[in-house]
Amino acid sequence: MLPTKGAHTVDIRIQGSEVTAGRNLGESCGIVALAERIPVGYRLVQSLRILQHRGQESAGISVFVGGRTKTMRGMGLVNEVFSGVKLERDEGLGIGHIRYSTAGSSAIENAQPLYANIGRYEISVGHNGEIVNAPALRERLEGRGYSFSTNSDTEVILKLLSIELSKAADPVKAMKASFLKLVGAYSLNILINGRVFVVRDPNGIRPLVIGETEYGYGAASESVVFDQLGGKTIRDVFPGEIVEVSKEGFTSYRFSEGRKEAHCMFEYVYFARPDSVMEGRNIFDVRNMLGRILARESPVEGDCVVPVPDSGRSHAMGYAEESGIPFTEGLIKNRYVDRTFIMPEQSGRENELDIKLNPVRELISGKRVILVDDSIIRGNTMRKIVRMLRNSGAREVHVRIASPPVRYPCYLGIDMKTKEQFIAANRSEEEIGKSIGADSLRYLSLEGLVKAIGLGRGKLCLGCLTGKYPVRVPGNHL
Repeated sequence: MLPTKGAHTVDIRIQGSEVTAGRNLGESCGIVALAERIPVGYRLVQSLRILQHRGQESAGISVFVGGRTKTMRGMGLVNEVFSGVKLERDEGLGIGHIRYSTAGSSAIENAQPLYANIGRYEISVGHNGEIVNAPALRERLEGRGYSFSTNSDTEVILKLLSIELSKAADPVKAMKASFLKLVGAYSLNILINGRVFVVRDPNGIRPLVIGETEYGYGAASESVVFDQLGGKTIRDVFPGEIVEVSKEGFTSYRFSEGRKEAHCMFEYVYFARPDSVMEGRNIFDVRNMLGRILARESPVEGDCVVPVPDSGRSHAMGYAEESGIPFTEGLIKNRYVDRTFIMPEQSGRENELDIKLNPVRELISGKRVILVDDSIIRGNTMRKIVRMLRNSGAREVHVRIASPPVRYPCYLGIDMKTKEQFIAANRSEEEIGKSIGADSLRYLSLEGLVKAIGLGRGKLCLGCLTGKYPVRVPGNHL
């Protein structure tokens, strides 16, 4: 291990592996915070492994040890970063983070949590989301003489918080003043002098839940963390809420109220684990209903319903149950390959697909296949899957997508920044279907998506589908 950037941050370098293959389409990073009556270092690592699907680029934890904050972070999967690392006996207070990059390049300097020591305060911050006014805030701070060591928007948050802490004796007051300057999506976990806080942006774009464990309390991006720690989820963090988590319970502070809720629809369609619960909605049930509505809206004669694993499985089950056409595992996934949707380059996604998926010829040959997936972004991956099925003898391939077409950039935590990368940006369904080589292609309607999620259109962020965002995006003129 090579210590860098101060005595209390240890950057863990993995021999021969500065970066892993995994990275973004995005929402998401994953965060966890624990305050327990036992040391939490290993439990934070365990929690990050549970959230590994949310980011495969870097991982890190900050824990309170001997009255000081110690941060450890590295590039790679959680088990790569912490393999062989002996964690010190901490005081039961800490935060953890896994990352894929949306703002800030793939480099150890941008791995989180980020740490700062300012006067009487030690601060560590982890961030899931994206701050759309970060460039303007950074320029303003640089004009005042502040320097930056990363190109991550999380460092902008850290700098603002450090400035406010230097002026205020109360960390909560400092946080309120800092967060009111931010525009965008953010769920944060923060460790300040042994006090553990979590924060959710005023629109609630990024998910965050509070939970209870056998040994104390915590918060995480998804409820499944508490299921697997042997605890229970208490509730979602409210939009515009700061929550201090302690070993005895939690305390709520509101810094912004009255904003329009806008929960990311992609959480329900793709990002979250199907066994998680968000805003009271079980993700598996939502995806199953997405598939059912898709079958009602876009029926087609076929012999089998085949999911694109793993993310399309719940949707395909719903489609099969609604249509009465048999569900068939016609594509087998190599479990040891990262999620291609969150990989950095298209060439990497396509090359990985060769070893990620393998058709079962005996189940496909001579069949009219209904191929179900959660989304199509660029189209190259779907084109290759359709070709795989045809090469395995499929007589027809009908593609059904359990979300509407993605036509607009996301500025709030998903690495989709230009319309040119979307196959649906300027094409009709028929044109897209022809481009990917399918006999037919149909997407779920926007109305069907909203109905399946069950929160109402007024509580969802649909920006990548409609071009209308819940916050003002600088430079966006859609």
